[in-house]
Amino acid sequence: MDEETRYEAVASRDARFDGAFFFAVETTGIYCRPSCPAVTPKRRNVRFYPTAAAAQGHGFRACRRCRPDAVPGSAEWNVRADVVGRAVRMIGDGVVDREGVPGLAGRLGYSTRQIQRQLTAELGAGPVALARAQRAHTARVLLQTTGLPVTEIAFAAGFASVRQFNDTIRQIYARTPSALRTESGTGTGARRDTRAASGSAGPSVPVPAPAGIPLRLAHRGPYAASDVFDLLALEALPSVEEVTGPPGARTYRRTLRLPHGSAVVAVDEAPPARGDTAGRSANGWLEARIHLTELRDLTTAVQRLRRLLDLDADPYAMDERLGADPALAPLVAARPGLRSPGAADPVEYALRTVLGDAGAARAVETYGETLEHPCGGLTRLFPGPAALRADPVAGPLATALADGTVRLDAGADRDAAEQALRAVAGVTPAIAALIRMRALGDPDVTPEGERDEEAWRPWRSYAAGHLRAARRAAGAPVSRDPSCGSSADGYGSAPR
Repeated sequence: MDEETRYEAVASRDARFDGAFFFAVETTGIYCRPSCPAVTPKRRNVRFYPTAAAAQGHGFRACRRCRPDAVPGSAEWNVRADVVGRAVRMIGDGVVDREGVPGLAGRLGYSTRQIQRQLTAELGAGPVALARAQRAHTARVLLQTTGLPVTEIAFAAGFASVRQFNDTIRQIYARTPSALRTESGTGTGARRDTRAASGSAGPSVPVPAPAGIPLRLAHRGPYAASDVFDLLALEALPSVEEVTGPPGARTYRRTLRLPHGSAVVAVDEAPPARGDTAGRSANGWLEARIHLTELRDLTTAVQRLRRLLDLDADPYAMDERLGADPALAPLVAARPGLRSPGAADPVEYALRTVLGDAGAARAVETYGETLEHPCGGLTRLFPGPAALRADPVAGPLATALADGTVRLDAGADRDAAEQALRAVAGVTPAIAALIRMRALGDPDVTPEGERDEEAWRPWRSYAAGHLRAARRAAGAPVSRDPSCGSSADGYGSAPR
């Protein structure tokens, strides 16, 4: 898009481009999302930026009306497999917060200077600025949805000091942390209740039961939630996952192993409310709650949920490309916004795929860590690869994952990962392709046995999803065939 096309999107308040770029107004010093409902500024006063961090780096503050930091992520990072795309995914997963820029560069195989130069050239901001913008958003969420003390929120969001936290919030939101909290209505009473429930005064505290941290997980355009929740229900692993409630109003819940602790997360199928005053009604969201043993894991937990639910996809671009195929056009029209779900834990998904349903359930009961505070039917964490080294089925893959021979983290090179997977005993090409599609979130994979068309690039994963959905709608049974390495719908795990 050139700048004139971007300005047309701003003038028409086109929500399709929220997260794809941001615009700032020189006369007000504020930056916004394209769909901001405020009066359209004059073209000569508008500047465009590829990221919120770039706008912040040029001295602009976030709009209080449209909250540009809360938009869906750019779908470009789902598609791109180059170093910039991998770096953005890793920053989103919290790598810079945990390991610093040297850790990010080491994982990507580049020097810190190279990473800084490439990200700044393409995104207008380096890794520190991108991570800082993400920390500020996490802090705002905690300020406006919990009663935790400001000091605890500062460290939970990833800031190194309270002073750094205060300065960043003032710069980005033109408000003190206390003022942001006051505007949201989260006052002293809620803070007192939170501390009493958590029983801790330190910087890393459990989120109080039963509410957890309430979040709205924004998505772009239409979202075919029923298909996603059908899949989650089909794949639910006892003690680790469950789907409850009637169709159309289901809740998906699961346990998560995170860098600093564990979590129980819940997401509702219910459609978003209409007429959102913040300008998000065109995009919508899914309601979620996250219970953490360590608040520092909030950003990582959110990003992993987003990848599982494929919330950063661009349904407009996908539907336009796939709808141009006469064979797919009626399928796309019947299911606008169909998603290609990923995995909340890539390593867990890979091991489950190799183990199969029965094997995965057995591994959970034998090796899974018991939650200190079970929540309903959720009682265990899926075992890590080190615990499964001796398993006769998953052992070879578990060993490769534990020693780093196979990497499936957010910044993994997809081609290298698939090649390494195929070299592991027990991992067939079909299983490797399925892991690439789900665990690594590759939007351009055709599972074995599916029709493959060059014209569907770079959305072949979604084309396969439409074909599977059409078969299910026609009454085709969902069987599990060991010979194909996956379920008949192309998503399930390979049985053993």
